[in-house]
Amino acid sequence: MTAVDLNSDLGEGFGRWTLGDDAAMLVVVSSANVACGFHAGDPASIRRTVRLAAARGVAVGAHVGYRDLAGFGRRRIEVPSDELQADVAYQVGALQALAAAEGTRVTYVKPHGALYNTAAVDERVAADVAAAVADVDPSLALLGLPGSRSLAAAEAAGLRTVAEAFADRAYTPAGTLVPRREPGAVLDDPDEVARRVLRLVTEGVVEAADGSLVAVPADSVCVHGDTPGAVVMARRVREVLDAAGVAVRPFAAAAGAAGGAAAPAGSGSGAGAGA
Repeated sequence: MTAVDLNSDLGEGFGRWTLGDDAAMLVVVSSANVACGFHAGDPASIRRTVRLAAARGVAVGAHVGYRDLAGFGRRRIEVPSDELQADVAYQVGALQALAAAEGTRVTYVKPHGALYNTAAVDERVAADVAAAVADVDPSLALLGLPGSRSLAAAEAAGLRTVAEAFADRAYTPAGTLVPRREPGAVLDDPDEVARRVLRLVTEGVVEAADGSLVAVPADSVCVHGDTPGAVVMARRVREVLDAAGVAVRPFAAAAGAAGGAAAPAGSGSGAGAGA
């Protein structure tokens, strides 16, 4: 049976300000990229999201980012290697503590926003992120774009690498994401997105912005939790995958779930290992 992981960025509220519907998304996805307080999230709201994930058998990942609450982590910041490594380790450790308090554990790391995009192309930043993760827990997996410097650096550091695709983002003919500032970069038709995800999972290709087909190897697909209509879109993706007989399960087994978690999807090093 074909299987895939669905991941979503969650825990991104702050204090009395709520972003997205974590409870609804956790019914749909199999992995939760939980904010760690630097780009979004406060300890109490982060812990609530982890608690919900544990109850649903959803794998918990650390969504680490630049220290940029005002910019939601989407502004690139020049940070020296020693500081960046400490920042990443700090965020992972904080989420590990909250996960332990809720009877679950962190199983992977996914950089957020500008850190994700920078690590994908910048060898130094990619190496810093990988080194920090390996120092904290070398059993953690790193989630990133297939063929990116971030996955290459993680592999070199001895980490398991898992390639991901994006359900609601447009792709260039080169297989990269269309920048958010360009028209059509974010897709908003649930039926179109669901069809694209099914084709990606079953055929390994997506239709690029120019109509050409581009290969995108991925063991996990991100459905964003903070965009308008995110829950409706995620539910439609899940419905189409379920109808096609595609199993949705975490690539890294969750812990502490009521009733237990499904077996991991994908292979040992993930489809994105190697550049």
